Formats: sequence, C-alpha cells, structure tokens
Amino acid sequence: FTSFNDADFDEGRFEQHLGSNPQLAIAASRYWIRKLQAFVYAGDSASAVAAASNVAPLLWTVPSQFELAEYHFYGALARAARCDTSLGEERLRHLEALATHHQQITLWAKNCPETFANRAALIGAEIARIEGRTLDAMRLYEQAIRSARANGFVNNEALAHELAARFYAVHDFEDISQLYLRNSRYEYLRWGAIGKVRQLDQLYPQLAEPQAVSLPTSTIGTPVEQLDLATVIKVSQAISGEIVLEKLIDTLMRTALENAGAGRGLLIFPRGGELRVEAEAETTGGDVAVHLRPEPSTAPMPGAIANFVARTGEPVILDDAAAENDFNDAYIRDNKPRSVLCLPLIKQGRMVALLYLENNLAPRVFTPARMAVLKLLASEAAISLENSRLYRDLEEREAKIRRLVDANIIGILIATLEGRILDANDAFLHMVGYDREDLAAGHIRWTELTPPEWRSVGERAAADIRARGSCDPFEKEYIRKDGSRVPVLIASAAFDEARSKAVIFVLDLTELKRAEAEARASERRYRDMQNELAHANRVATMGQLTASIAHEVNQPIAATVTNAQAALRWMDMEQPDLAEVRQALDRIARDGRRAGEVISRIRGQIKKAPPQQDVVDINETIDEVISLARSEITKNGIKVNRQFANSLPLLQGDRVQLQQVILNLVINATEAMGTMIDGSRELRVRTMTEGTNCLCVAVADTGPGLGPELLERIFSPFYTTKPGGMGLGLSICRSIVEAHGGRLWAEADTPHGAVFQFTLTSVADPPLPAEHADTLVGG
Repeated sequence: FTSFNDADFDEGRFEQHLGSNPQLAIAASRYWIRKLQAFVYAGDSASAVAAASNVAPLLWTVPSQFELAEYHFYGALARAARCDTSLGEERLRHLEALATHHQQITLWAKNCPETFANRAALIGAEIARIEGRTLDAMRLYEQAIRSARANGFVNNEALAHELAARFYAVHDFEDISQLYLRNSRYEYLRWGAIGKVRQLDQLYPQLAEPQAVSLPTSTIGTPVEQLDLATVIKVSQAISGEIVLEKLIDTLMRTALENAGAGRGLLIFPRGGELRVEAEAETTGGDVAVHLRPEPSTAPMPGAIANFVARTGEPVILDDAAAENDFNDAYIRDNKPRSVLCLPLIKQGRMVALLYLENNLAPRVFTPARMAVLKLLASEAAISLENSRLYRDLEEREAKIRRLVDANIIGILIATLEGRILDANDAFLHMVGYDREDLAAGHIRWTELTPPEWRSVGERAAADIRARGSCDPFEKEYIRKDGSRVPVLIASAAFDEARSKAVIFVLDLTELKRAEAEARASERRYRDMQNELAHANRVATMGQLTASIAHEVNQPIAATVTNAQAALRWMDMEQPDLAEVRQALDRIARDGRRAGEVISRIRGQIKKAPPQQDVVDINETIDEVISLARSEITKNGIKVNRQFANSLPLLQGDRVQLQQVILNLVINATEAMGTMIDGSRELRVRTMTEGTNCLCVAVADTGPGLGPELLERIFSPFYTTKPGGMGLGLSICRSIVEAHGGRLWAEADTPHGAVFQFTLTSVADPPLPAEHADTLVGG
C-alpha cells in the first residue's frame, strides 16, 4: 500500500512531473507527505526518510498546521526507525532530526494537548527506546495509547500499539507483544486501513486465527471483526476516498442506505445551536436519490429523537417505531416509520453530524450485521466529514489568497530570510523587470535586488521577523534587471512557524515619488512667485514714497554742501580756523552716513533676494520703517505715537519682509488719514508681549476706519479700496506673517479709525551673529 500505481496512474512519471514544475510545489508537498505516511505505516523507514527529505524544501508551501504536524510526526517516527540500522555520522543526523521534530510536536502539545499529546508521547517513547530508558519507554507508549484513544485518534492508537509490540518483542515479552499486536490490528481495522491489516496478517499469521467470541446481545454491539472483509473494504474505501464535501455526503448517504436496508435517510448537522438537515436520501425503484440542501431545509425529521442523540451522544434504535414511540416524537407519530435508527457521527469526542435512517415497510431491519457496518460507516464518516470540511475551508482560503496574489494589485513574494525568492506574482516581477524564467532558474534574490545603502534596513526587517513574526512597514529601493531603481514600500510577516520564510508585500512608489517631486517643484514655483509679488509690492511702495525719499536724501546732501562751503571759507582765511574746519568736516561725515543709511534702507526694500533668517529686534525694525516714511508722515500732518514694550525677545525671521509688513501698514494708515479734512491725525504703533513666547505689533490710525464687511475682505488678493491700488499689499503681508508662524488681522478702533495687528513667535535665545549690532537694515 505504499504505491499509488494502477492502470491509470504512473507514480514515477507523476513524481517527475511534480519535480519539473515549480508551480506544482503545493501539490508536491502534499504528495510527499502522503508518501511519508504510507512508508511509515508500511515499516519502510529508508523510503520514509527519503520522502521526508523531499518535503523539507517544500515546507514553505504547506498551507496549514495540519499538514505541517503530519510531516513532523511521521518524519520523527521514520528517523527513529532509521536509528536502529544506522551507524556513525548517519545515526547522529537521524538523532538530530528526531530531536527537532520532537521539540516542535512537544511545543504544540503544550498549547493543544488533545491533538498533540499522543504524538509527543509516542515520539518520546521511541526516543526512550533508542536511548535504552526501558521504563520511560513503557510509560510513554501507554501514555500515547491512552491519549489517542481518549481523543479519537484511531490511527495513532493503532500505530502506538504496533510500535509498543515491537518494543516488547525485542525485550522478549512475547505475550505482551502479541496483545499489543492484536490491539493494533483491531484499531487498524476500525480505522479502515485494510492494506495494513493484510500486512499484519502476513507478518504475524497467528493474528488472523479465529478468536472465540460470544455473540452480542446488543444490536449495536457486533464487533467489526465479524464483518465480511469485502464489506469492510467497500465501506471504508467508499467513505475515506472522498475529500470534496458534496461528493462525500452523496457517497455517505448512498452507502448508508444500501448497507442498512433503509428507505429514507437524513444527514443532520448542528448549526448555531439548532439541528439542520443538509442532505436527504430516498430509495426509489432500487436506486438511491440524494438531495443536498445547502439552504435551511424544511425536510421533516424526528426532532425529539435527533435532539436526544445530539445531547447525549448515544445512538437510538427503534425496532418497531409504530409500537414503541417512547420519545413521543411528532414525526414518528405522523409518518409511522417501522424501523428507525439515529447514529451520532463523533470525532475526538465532538459530534460532527447525525445520521438518521428509517424503513417504512418492516420492523427490525437494522440487524446486528447491518449495525456493524453502520458503526464502521459512522466512524469513517465522522473523520471524513471533518477532514472534508477542513479541506474545503483550506481550499477557500487558498482561493482567496490566490485571488489576491493573481489580482496583481501589489507585488507579493515568498522568500527565505537569507534572500532566496521562492515564489512571486506578476506584479512584483514586472516591478523589478524579471520574468518567470528568471524566477524558476533562481536568478532573483531580494538581497541582490537591494542596493548596498539599503541592505541594513532589510537586515533589520529580517531580524524583526525572526524575533516577533513581522516587521513595521518601511521604504527602500530595488535594483531592476536593467540597472535602474524602483522605490518601494515593504510590509512583511513570517510565512512559517520556524520564521525562516516570509511573505512580503511590495508597493511601487514610483508614481507617488514623482507626484511628491512635482508637488515640491510646484511649491517652489509658488514661493518664487510669492517672492516676486512681494518684491513688486516693495518697489511699488518705494514708488509711493519717492517724494519723501528724495526729501530724506536731499536734506543731508544739502547740509553736506553747506558745510563744505563753510569749510572752504574757513580755509581761505589768512589765518585758517582749523577747529571750525574740523567741525564742518565732522558734520559732512555725519550727513553722509545719514544719507547712506537712507539709501541702504531703500536698497534693502527694492533688491530681489531669497528669504533670510535674521535676528530681528522688532522695536528697532519699526523705528527704521518710521524713519523711512518720515517725510510722508510729516507732509500729511500726522503725529506718531510710539508705545514700545521694554525687553521684548528677539525674533528669527526675514528682516526685509517684516519691514515690508510694517511699512505697508504705516503707508496705508498715512494715506487713510491724508484724506480727512477735519479731526486729529495720529499714528499709534504699539508692541507688547502675549504669553511666554509671542509678541504682538499694533498699527492704529484715526482715519475713517473700516466697515465690518471689509475687516476680512481687504486681505483678499486683488481687492483694494484705493483708486490706483493693485490689491496685493495686505494679501502679501498676511502671507509673510503666516510664513513667520503668526497671524495678521484688522479691527475697528475706538472712537474711530482702524487698527491692524499681527503676532509673531519669539525664539528663546536665538543665535546672535557677531556682526548684528553693526548690520545696516536690508544691507
């Protein structure tokens, strides 16, 4: 039974086909795990180890813990058997592999003893046997048998009996060995392993000798050994040979009705606290018709009997239901079936389903022989139904994962943490410029796709996966096949329990990076345009102050000429008065510096330069602006009232831009008051602190003021109340203030006029350049 060869299947060609196509890795892993199991049951340890070696490189494809557990369990038993015939280094290799398998099974047994404790105990017994710890081996064999029996693992119980029998035979406990062998044969027969039973009968002919047994008095108690072997084989193969749930149910119902002599049958499943009919079968004209009912069914069923069996786990058989309706079941009363049977299908102590059968024509249809078949059928069906459901769930999960991978929404690959890429979808291959031939040939490794400067990031991610099973998303680059680079976002998690492989999700960031670059370029263009507008506004403001600037420059120049003429006269005297000449020259130098300062301020406002980070004294900056606009202020008969707070913190910002804001506000206030005929004209400039790191500047006038509807609108671009204005000044001022982390707004002043205020954030201990004290404004 270790070969799958038949008239329609060539095992050797199939194995060649699996090995030549990487796309069949999942199928190959399942095939070799089945072969591993078959060789272990057959006692062919050498072939079993070879099968395990074929599975090992395919473990990354194993989609569920069920398959992985089978590999570790049977792999361990194969290695233990090889230790009996191996020597030297080969034996050491088998012992090391055995220890690794045992460690993994033991870890699972701590978390789920119901499923794994029997396996851990059996492997432990084999290790104790190899190491010569006889008493430990005896105890562990018994522990494995009891745990397997308690949790419904008939196959593991049979295997534990068989291995214990070999152990006792080696130690010359022949009677005990024979007892374990008989138990093993019985459990294999219960499991439906007919091929294994035949092997035992050939190896130990005494096991097949008829045993003196008393006929059972219970209709459900007929031993399986009394069944015809052909019937046992037929029933076992019919049920265990199906894995697709719908086909399995169809086969189960047909087999049950054919072997039980029933006219109607129901397969009932517990669903959400209630029982639901999922299949109904009827015998008509010698044929069995099976109807699957995937939706909630209204098929009539004996509710009282079904609930009793579901609650107690005990079967119910009524030889003549019409005469003995002890359950007072409404269905029995209304439909009057004669023979009734309801069997629980139980796996590992949990009810999987109920099988209900009835015959409306005769009583006592369910004879002891038929009951024995049905008992075997129920045992097989419980295991097969559960396995079929697991298989269907697995298929659905695999289909979902495959849809995700094949959708190629993002790149997905499976790789070892050392760098080997085992599988990848088309999206990833397209991203890095490789094809499936490159992948199949093993030409792609994520470590080689990674540029040197990014390798440390990948190594940290691999370390995180080993430590905690996943890593935080991170950005890096891959080198494409053509040598170009592609920016990517990576997220990854462990793909196997050993955390030696990972599934990696890769998002191509090329378009995002391009969009970010375009956004940065657009932002630069916006800032450049804003700087151009601000420069234009400064030039326009300087244009408005032409007369005042000319007056400011002419005054020191005229004074310089006068003082120079005076100095010449003092020099032309017979006795030159050098003291007077010196005083005249001092006044010339003073007036020259004054003219230079005015010109420097003007140049600072007019020149085009990128924004600078200066250390700014706001009070000093306001004084410089008022000096620049003094002539315009004086011409309009305006009184300036400065109210400066003392010890204001220094600011970090662009001195020219802040001067531009203050100058705009001062000029606007001057022009507003210049249109007045009556009333006082006063410009109030006030500085104050607001909180611990904020200061406020207020520029107020006694002009006509602003209506409530204009308080916000005047800051809109291209809105102006001046006949020749561009409507950009206040908009630019607000942008400058906001760029410095502040806020600019307007309010009506009392009793009349308007006040414009802006806040600025100060910086604690800003770096003060050594030349700050001597720097000319805008120089």
